[in-house]
Amino acid sequence: QVQLVESGGGLVQAGGSLRLSCAASGRTFSNYAIGWFRQAPGKEREFVAGISLSGTITSYADSVKGRFTISRDNAKNMVYLPMNSLKPEDTAVYYCAAADRIYYSDYQYGDWGQGTQVTVSS
Repeated sequence: QVQLVESGGGLVQAGGSLRLSCAASGRTFSNYAIGWFRQAPGKEREFVAGISLSGTITSYADSVKGRFTISRDNAKNMVYLPMNSLKPEDTAVYYCAAADRIYYSDYQYGDWGQGTQVTVSS
């Protein structure tokens, strides 16, 4: 099991930027792929971005391609998600989650953080 803690959320105007962080502890961090998901009020949780164990493979939802960039630092047990050109529709609670590889379905991730709120005003 790996423990995950998200940070970096907040309130930002449309067009602005935020950088989310996911700090991991517990089992060997480099054994896990990390996914970022988000859940807006009244909507299902959706995949945002994922990064492989070594960081060489990344994947993005079409809605965030070109605006969000996922990266990881295995020496620091951290994953980052800089988010640029934010839109009101990006408003959601953002979660990081761990799995043995990148999956697009949330049920395939076993360990989750508590989430961080991102609010983008128009």
